[in-house]
Amino acid sequence: MRDMRYNTAPVAERPTAQLPDAQEVLAVRHWNDHLFSIRTTRPASLRFRSGEFLMIGLPGDNGRPIMRAYSIASPSWADYLEFYSIKVPDGPLTSLLQHIQPRDHLIVRPKPVGTLVTDALLPGKRLFLFATGTGVAPFAAILRDPDLYDLFDEVILTHTTRSVSALAFSSALIEDLSKDPLLQEITQGKVRFYASTTREQSPTMGRITGKITTGALFTDLNIAKLDPKTDRAMICGSMALNKELAAILQAEGFVEGANSKPGSFIVEKAFVG
Repeated sequence: MRDMRYNTAPVAERPTAQLPDAQEVLAVRHWNDHLFSIRTTRPASLRFRSGEFLMIGLPGDNGRPIMRAYSIASPSWADYLEFYSIKVPDGPLTSLLQHIQPRDHLIVRPKPVGTLVTDALLPGKRLFLFATGTGVAPFAAILRDPDLYDLFDEVILTHTTRSVSALAFSSALIEDLSKDPLLQEITQGKVRFYASTTREQSPTMGRITGKITTGALFTDLNIAKLDPKTDRAMICGSMALNKELAAILQAEGFVEGANSKPGSFIVEKAFVG
C-alpha cells in the first residue's frame, strides 16, 4: 500500500524514557492545521479486526500516562499501526500528541476492542460507511481490508466535515485505493465516495443526515434508496450524529447489531470523532 504521502524523514533522535508498551513513531502527516495522523511500529503479537480501536497515550507531567481510545486506521494486515487525530485546544493528550515526531515513542496498549467490525453485520449487498470528522479513521482500515469485498458488492463511504481541507485524509485514502497494486483490482468499481462540508463552501454542502432524509444522497450518486433487506451500515462520528443517524436507520427498518448478535447497522460507541 502506498504511504498516503507521509513525511517519513526522521528528526535528530531525542532521548526517550523507557515506556511500557512503547512503539516507535515511523511517520507523521499533518493534513491541515488541526488534523494529523501517526504511524508507529506494530507489536509482533498484536492481532485485531479492521475497525477496532486501541488505547494510546504519552506520559503526563506527573509521569503517569495519559491514555485515550483511538480507532486503528491501518488495516489488520499492515505491518504498522496508524492513528488519525484532531488537535484539541488544551486537550490533555492531543496537546502533546500533535508535537510527536519520527523516532519518538507512543504508548500503545495491545488490547483491541470495538463494535465497528463486519462480524457484527448480517450478510448484505451494499455497505454504507457514514463518517464525520475523525470518525473516518476506522473506515480507512475497513476499506483496505480485502475480505470486505467478498462480503459486499458495493461500498459507499460518506465523509462530512466542516472544511474542505478536513477531507484531505479521506480523499487520499480513496485515491490510494485506486492506485495500490494489491487493492485496485478488487476495489475497482466497488467503492463510491461522497464528501460534503457544513461550513466552508464546496461542491456538496450539508449534513449527511439531511442528505439522507431529503434523498439528496441517493439522487447525487444515482443509487437506490436505503433498503434494510440488502443494505448494511456502519456509523462513526460525534455522539449526536451517531444517535441521529441510528434513529434515521431504525425508522427505515434497520436493526442495530453487535458482535454477539449481528444486525443491519452498527455504531461505534467508544470512539467519538
